[in-house]
Order: sequence, then structure tokens, then C-alpha cells
Amino acid sequence: MDVFGGAPRFFAYPRPVVVQSGTDAVLKCQIGGDPRPAVIWERNNEKIDLQGRYRVFEDGNVYNLIISAVTMEDSGQYICKAKNSIGETYAAATLKVEGEAQEMELREENKPRFLIKPLSTRAGRGEDAVFSCKLWGNPRPEVVWEKDGRKLNEIFESTHFSVGYQDGGWFQLKIFKTRAPDGGVYTCKARNEFGESLAGAVLLVDAGPGHEEEGNRNGYTNSHWKANQGKQKSGRQVPNRLKDDSITKSTKVKMFAVTEGKHAKFRCFVTGKPKPEIIWRKDGRLILSGRRYLLYEDREGYFTLKVLYCKQKDNGVYVCAASNTAGQTLSAVHLSVKEPPVRFKQPLIDLEVWERDLAVLECEVPEDSVSITWYLEDRRLQPGAKYGMEEWGTKRRLTIRDIGVDDDGIYLCEMPDGGRSIAEVAVKGTILRKLPRKVDVLEGENAAFCVEVEKEEMDIHWYKDGTELRETHQTILKSFGRTHILVFVNTMPQDAGLVTFLVGRSKTSSQLRVKAARHCPPSCPVGVQINTEHANAALLSWVPAQDTRKNPPSGYVLERQEVGTGSQEWLQCLTTDSATSVEILGDSVPCEADYRFRICSVNKYGKSNNVEFPRAVHLVTRIQAPLQDALVPEGQDAIFSIELSASVIGTWFLNGTQLQEDERFSMRRSRTHQSLRIRGVRDTDNGAEITFIAYGIRDSAALYIQGMCLSMYLGWLFSPLVKFSPMSEMDRNKFVEIGNPIVLYCELSDPAAPVHWYKNGVELQTMEGLHIQSEGTMRRIVIQSLHFCKVSITTVLILFSCPEFPMLAIPVTYSTIFDVERTKSLEAGKALELECEVADSTGPVYWYKDGVRLLPQNGWDIQSTGTLRRLIIPSAELLHSGLYSCETSDDNFHFTVDIKVHLISYSSTNPLIHIASVEAGEPIILRCEVSDPNAQVTWYKNGIKLHEAAGQDTLAEGSIRTLAVQSAMQSHAGIYSCKTKDDAVQFHVDVKGDKSYNFKPDFPLADKFWSLPRKPQTRG
Repeated sequence: MDVFGGAPRFFAYPRPVVVQSGTDAVLKCQIGGDPRPAVIWERNNEKIDLQGRYRVFEDGNVYNLIISAVTMEDSGQYICKAKNSIGETYAAATLKVEGEAQEMELREENKPRFLIKPLSTRAGRGEDAVFSCKLWGNPRPEVVWEKDGRKLNEIFESTHFSVGYQDGGWFQLKIFKTRAPDGGVYTCKARNEFGESLAGAVLLVDAGPGHEEEGNRNGYTNSHWKANQGKQKSGRQVPNRLKDDSITKSTKVKMFAVTEGKHAKFRCFVTGKPKPEIIWRKDGRLILSGRRYLLYEDREGYFTLKVLYCKQKDNGVYVCAASNTAGQTLSAVHLSVKEPPVRFKQPLIDLEVWERDLAVLECEVPEDSVSITWYLEDRRLQPGAKYGMEEWGTKRRLTIRDIGVDDDGIYLCEMPDGGRSIAEVAVKGTILRKLPRKVDVLEGENAAFCVEVEKEEMDIHWYKDGTELRETHQTILKSFGRTHILVFVNTMPQDAGLVTFLVGRSKTSSQLRVKAARHCPPSCPVGVQINTEHANAALLSWVPAQDTRKNPPSGYVLERQEVGTGSQEWLQCLTTDSATSVEILGDSVPCEADYRFRICSVNKYGKSNNVEFPRAVHLVTRIQAPLQDALVPEGQDAIFSIELSASVIGTWFLNGTQLQEDERFSMRRSRTHQSLRIRGVRDTDNGAEITFIAYGIRDSAALYIQGMCLSMYLGWLFSPLVKFSPMSEMDRNKFVEIGNPIVLYCELSDPAAPVHWYKNGVELQTMEGLHIQSEGTMRRIVIQSLHFCKVSITTVLILFSCPEFPMLAIPVTYSTIFDVERTKSLEAGKALELECEVADSTGPVYWYKDGVRLLPQNGWDIQSTGTLRRLIIPSAELLHSGLYSCETSDDNFHFTVDIKVHLISYSSTNPLIHIASVEAGEPIILRCEVSDPNAQVTWYKNGIKLHEAAGQDTLAEGSIRTLAVQSAMQSHAGIYSCKTKDDAVQFHVDVKGDKSYNFKPDFPLADKFWSLPRKPQTRG
């Protein structure tokens, strides 16, 4: 318990750390709090995933973040956050990675860069559009094309686009027969091991003759741009050239009401490939995006129409029409605009004025005493040189002087009771299509701006915060006739500011705001149900939350609680990635009891609240004493027995064959005790699998014959064949009613063995309504519902048939990678060689370390000889420890590598303890040498870890590690130890009062260290 108690707080803040590229970096901080706080580390507003190169180490209240083999990209700020039930706190640490000049030069020389970037283009509807770019990078970069931040295969069918590469570094994207939704911002992202680069370009799709209405369907991030719309004022409803006034007759119309002056928002969720084209109509007339009508696709995938500051003329039926090559669909809503309780005697009237003219808005309130407030949309106006405000009697007037493009908008006159009168002021002049007042994007999204002017080839300029913009790979400036476009690709916080478009004396402005992306944990599952129709089992099912598109879960965590024990502790049962149901069997719980269950969703940003299933279920663990393997001399009897918690009738199997009582096999049952005797075992019984099965109970053991070849016996003992446990007749045949879920299962002798499920000879994969699960030795397939049908299964083959079609299947084991030694443990400095053998010598094999693919480079070698594949590291270091895998397209094999670092002792008299006797006031210098110069060591005194303190320094130089105390005192006497993770060496230090100095380490470099610097450059 923390003696200080309370909310977390830092006793020692993280210090800035400077390390060399390729070494390990350690960020540490000291935190107190009661209850003990949970500590996480973040970078770039994201929680660090503690795997691969990242790991944490806790030493009391000292929390360490260790980053292995740092690179220049690891430089930056890291946040340590601590939280308990009382409060939370955080602190920042800075890591600077210094690289050799040659390394930085190599990285800069070989990372991807655009020699020729893709150019923005304009295409007519039905025409092909092509983007080409030329890239340099060594090795050749991998290129990914995206549209508006989404990968093309997520929004386009494969036949709608193609990507290609040509010699000379040319990459190409081609869009076939462009449609209105194809318009947008396309980015080319190039990446190799030395870095990444990106460039963007714009595609504008002209509607073309006969499709003018579709100019509104171009899909852009922040604006809905259109081409060939002439000088028609945006925001107006234009007649639809198609005669579709009756489209809502067969469509159910929803009702929606809003008070005059308020906003109305309609959302329509439509999916399909190719991506649907969306148009909105009001009373059969096409709606175009403008000041009062906003049309966009939001981040959750909803097509949205927002009607701002509703007026009486906005009453009517609004229709969202979605169509693609596969068909079309409609959704309709009737908007009713309610009048305010107190009405204006005379409302405001819409105006059209020319630039630099005077605009006058006038209304009349019910009584002379009623005060009013003027607004330009959400900005309150104040009287001054720009705005004149007058009152006489019941009349109220607003005068706008020297009117400009940015004065175009919606003006409101508001009474104290909330009643509003609304008018649109349209400013006519050089700029026909203005910028929105503000654009909000999340960091990493594209920010797009579009302006239309009255003539082509006009002198135009774009500015941000008063500085004129120039085109770069991430800033797109493009003009298409009278249409001018600005796009910030992959926005960053520094892109925020005031964006201004200038042509002649006219200008229009927009405030760009870049918000940090919110990373939220998923919402909790809904619709939880528990089915207990089967004895000693519970089928749990749930439904993902409705907002999974916005915050998708990466999996689910199921927990159980034992009822009636007084304990409130919940224990984790299992986790699943995508399944939405799971069966809990009695033999999976620790003891017989009533159990409650709950579930939550998880992703890398956290977990949701828990949802408890509606009732408890009674589960029984029936195996009290399991079967044991037996080693029996040939010719003698073998006895297997199992102790259960209840008296049940079970069945015995030998290698999958059900046994019957005869002269060789004898089966006995006495209450809860079951036994099997096999008389006169033979050499052919060696390795046989004995299995006992009752409903809800399965257990297996192996029979070995003493006297068989020792190597054969050891081979069977340590590398047994993967076998399936036999099934009872009840488990082998399933009879299910329509709509009920099906749960099929089998049990393996090896919990790590892969299993494939088949239906009528075709392998099954996880999909909606069908989930494949793995838990220990159990393998399950859960089918949510099935038509009336009988199901037969064997140990490896699932057969669906009507009526039953019995079939016997023989288990076949197949692997493309043959078994080899799984664990390697060796000292640092020695050669590490991993080898696997494949069945097909022509198949490709890839090597991975801790999930990261390995490529040939200095320090290791990848070899291929016939069916053998080798990974060789000539001189292993501590950083080479980890989990390696050799993978083919359909199989993989893992190696665990442990590199041990041993300390080298310098005492010839005692290899374990070195004795040092020093005079008080003299320095104490203790040294040891490690076999790996990159190894981390820790110093202890009397078993307590030493930390940096005044007068005490730790040094690392090459393979030498030194602890130096500047002036010895009696308190410095004791037993010191220098430890790595694999080894340790001790020193016994005695501090005396006389002036004799008897200790000097016995190695050639000793004299070099007697005078020590106070601030060593590298700490051990």
C-alpha cells in the first residue's frame, strides 16, 4: 500500500533520454498512489501496443518503458499516464535517437520520393480517368492508392479500376467509365523500409448533357463540388428534368417536425457496390448544396441533408434516392415547420445585392417594447462602421455597408422569446460559389475547398493566414475553367487557419479547424441471451452494438462469477474475435456451482462496459480424477480409471473404436468410479489412445509398451500424433429444429493442433452466422440457425444431409512444414541457426520475428537449399531473442529463441564473490564485463536495486559495466551485485577507518577508470 495514499502522483518525472540508433531506450518514472494505479504509455495520442519492440517493466513504484533497437522514427514525445479510482495524472518524456551521419544519409537517399506527382484531372461522365506518377525508392516502394482516405477496394468493385507499374518507376491508377461519386481526392502512398511519402490529386467528374442534376453527386470530403452548373445560385431548388413527382407513392413517408428558425437533419444509410449515387429532392425538385442546404457523407457512412434555419417554405416531402448499376432505393420524410408562438408582423425578406453595395434588412415586431438581436448565422452582430441598427415603433432595420462576398449568408432577427425571422442575403459579383464559413476535419483527413468565379482564366490566389499557398505533394491547387480547388491532403494540426480565396478585389474566406482524432473504446454488446436447453451447458449469444462502424471492436471478453460464495470476483473465461455466440460446457468450470456470465467488447483503445447475461446456470465439473497415461510391459494387463463427481453411464474407446465387453476388454462401474482393463497388451498397442466419453465428459490417455525401442517410445511421448477423441452416438448425430442454433464440437489430443471444418467436402470459413472457435483442446463450430435438417459429423468431416447420410472419415494429418527443434537457447556472440523443411521445394517461405517480416540484411542471412530453409545470424545478441516463425501460404512453424548474456568474472580466487576493502573517504569502483555489449545490467546493494544518486555513478563502455562511489562511508559497506537477466556477479565491500586501500580489480583496463567523469555519456 502506498503510504501517501490517494490519487496517483509522480515522485520522479521521466527524464529526457538520448540514445544511439540501434540500441535500446528506457523511459522511466516513479509513481505513487493508493489504490495502486494502472499505468499506460502513449505516443501520438495512441496507446502503445506492448508487443514487438515495446515492453514494460515494473520495479516497485518505478515504471519502465523499454524500446528495443530504436530508429530515428522513434524520436519524439512519450506520455506516461497513471490512473486509479481516485484520480489520474500524466507526464511527458522525450526520446532523441541519434544516428550515424551515414545511416541518415542512406535513409534519405533510399526512402520513397515523387519525381513526378499525379496531376489533378477532369473527366466527363462515362470517360476513363488516369493518374500517373513517377517514384524513386530503394527497394522499390509498395504503393497504395486511396480515395478520400479509404482504400479503393472498399468502395469500388474490382472491375471499376486498375493499378499498374511500368519500368522506370511509373505507377498508374485508372478509373473506368467514371461516375459522379468517383469525384474526389485520390492519394498515392508509397512506402519502403526507409520511409514513406504521399501525394494527392483531384478528380472532377462533369455531369454531361442530360445529367446536370448529377453534378451535385461528386463525392468530396468537405465540399460537394459540381461542374457545368453555370451561374445558377447554389442553395436553390431546381426543377428536376425527370418526371418523378410520384416516386413517393409506393414509399412509406416518415413525419418530422421542427420549430421555425431551427435546423432539420435527415440521414440515410445506404450500402452497395458500386458505391451508390445519392440525390436529394424536395417535392420532386432537386436540392443543391448551398448556404441553407448542406449535403455530405458523414464519418459513420450516412448520407446527410441538413436544412439550416428552417422557414415555412421548407415544408414538404424530402426524398433520398440511391442508385447504382444493381438497382435503386428510396427513403422519404415529410418536414413540418411549426410557427413560433409570437409571430413577426412583417418578416425579413431575402435579398440579392452586388458587391460593395448597401444591403438593408427590415422587419416588424408585435409591440414597440420588444427588443431584438441580429445574427449572421451563429455570429451575433454589433452596431458599428459595418452594421447600422435602427428602431422606430415596431420596425427594426439592419444596414450592411460595403457588402462583400463573406457577407453572403443567412441573417436572423431574434426576439427575447426565441421567435426568429430569417432572410438569405446573396452577394452577386465575381465569385459565384463561395467558401463555407468553417470546415472541420479530423487529423489525417483531407480538407477540400472549392470556389467558382464568373469567367475563365482569371488571376486567382489562395492564402492561409495571410501567406500565399504554393502547390506541394500535400497541398493541391487546381483550376478547371471557372472552378478552382484547394485540398490539404492528410491534414495536420499546423494546417489549421484562415483560408482565403482572392480574385481581383473580391475574396471569400473559411476557417479550417483540424481536430485530434478521437480514439474511443467500443460500445458494449446488446441483445445478450442465454440458452440452457442442453444439460450441463449454456449457449451464450449477443449482438454487436449499432455503432460498430464508428468504433469497431477487435474482439469480446467473456467472464464468469460463481454464485453463492460471497465472492464478487469475475474471472475471464475466454476471448473471441468475431463470434457472436459461444457454448460453455460443464467441464470448463473449476467446480460444480451456479454461474453468472457477462461480456464486454474490446479494441486497442480500451473496453466497453460489461453486460450481464439474464440468469445463472448450474454447471458441473464431473471429472474428479482424470485418466493417466500407462506404461505397461508387453503381455501384462493395462488398467485405466477415471473418478467422476456423479454416477453416469459412459463409453470407452480405443483409437476411436468403441469397446465392447469381451475376453480382452473388461469395463467396470462402481458409483462414481469407472475403469477399463486391457488384458495382455501387445506391441501393436504402443501409442494407443484410450478415451472415456459420457454426455458433457471427455477424457483421454495414452498406452505405451515397455521394452519397445527407447527412441520410438520417447518420440511417442514427446511428439504424439494429433488424435480426435471419439464421440458418443448422441454427439455424432444432431437433430435441430428450424431457427435453432447448431453447436458441433470435437476434442484433440494436442491443444495447438490446427483443425479444418468441412461441409460436403468443402472447407468452411468464419462468416456471418457461422463461427469457428478454439479453446484448449476443444474445437467448436456454431451455426446460428438452420433449416430442418439432420447433421452427421465425423472426427474431421461435417456432413449436411436430408435424411441422415452416415459416413466414416479417417483423420488425415498434413503439413507443408516438417517438425524441427522448437526452442533455441545459446549464449550471446555465438551463431544462431534456425532451420525448417518444407514439403514443396518450389513454394515461397517467409521468416518473421515477433510478427515482423525479416528481409536479408547485414547481420543475418536467409538461405534456401532444396526443401530446407534456414535463417542464420552469425553473432547473436540479446536483441535477437524472441519468437521466430517460418511460414508458407498454408502453414507455419514457431521457434522460441533465448539469447543468454553471461557476466565475465575478473577474480581468479573466487568466481562468485569478489572482496573489496577500502578506506573511508576513498572511492569505491566495482566492475564487471558482459558478453554482449548491448546488454542491460542492474546494480543491487544488499538485494535492493540502486538508483542514480549524488556521488554515485553507473557507467557503460563497450562490454564493461562500472559502479563508482566517489567517497566511501561506513554506510557503503555491504554486498553488491551486478545482474543481467541470465547471470549475476557479487562484490563484498568492507569500508575501514584506516588509510590502507586493498582493493583493485584485476584486469588490464583497471587504471583507465580510477579517475571517473561525473556525467558519463552512456548509462548502464
